[in-house]
Amino acid sequence: MSGTGQRAVEVEWVGEIGVIWLNRPAALNAVNGALIEGLVDALRTIRERPAAAVVLAGRGRSFCAGHDLKAPPVPPDELASRLVRLQEITRLIRLLPVPVVAAVQGYAVGAGAEFALGCDLVLAADDAVFRFPEVELGLSVTGGATRLLALLVGPLKAKELLLLGEPVTAAQAVGLGLVNRTVPAHELLDAALAWAGKLAMLPRLSLALAKKALDAGIDSTVEAALEQEISDALESQRHG
Repeated sequence: MSGTGQRAVEVEWVGEIGVIWLNRPAALNAVNGALIEGLVDALRTIRERPAAAVVLAGRGRSFCAGHDLKAPPVPPDELASRLVRLQEITRLIRLLPVPVVAAVQGYAVGAGAEFALGCDLVLAADDAVFRFPEVELGLSVTGGATRLLALLVGPLKAKELLLLGEPVTAAQAVGLGLVNRTVPAHELLDAALAWAGKLAMLPRLSLALAKKALDAGIDSTVEAALEQEISDALESQRHG
């Protein structure tokens, strides 16, 4: 593999497969400004090269533990621009003409769970835990999860996950339709690369058209959800 240096997000290449690493392991890959900007840049790099398939993974014990609550708060006058950049991650993932496989281990919380929801396929280690704690933390749901989660698990279950914020184990996530498959934690990256490798061997145009066709009719509502999430976040700030 060839790397791009020790940053909040790294891009490595395995042949034509682009591997995007969330690279704040000491902070469980929690989301801060550097990770947001790094992920936006990485997704654009992947598109420009371009990759035949993509794996999104996290270094260390967790995929992504959500927003970094230890980071300095975002100034009120910068919140809107920060949210726009965060939502851009979902847009870029879904606009890629090649499939993105999320490889989730440990915690996938808040924004981390939402990153996974935006991907085309989700593999989870057997130790993975998904959680949407935004309501209890006074934060806003992002990443189009207000639409994507209901599509995956149904409106009633989506409300339970978002309103109660209870943890979901990897096994439960499979049953709910949040993830495609679970594997032992030590096999996660190999399994994700194997899936990406199979995808990379398929005709590029056919793959792109299949992804586009499957998402047709969904992404317009996801776009509306992304805009509504920003509006709700700003409304919450005004009354917080």
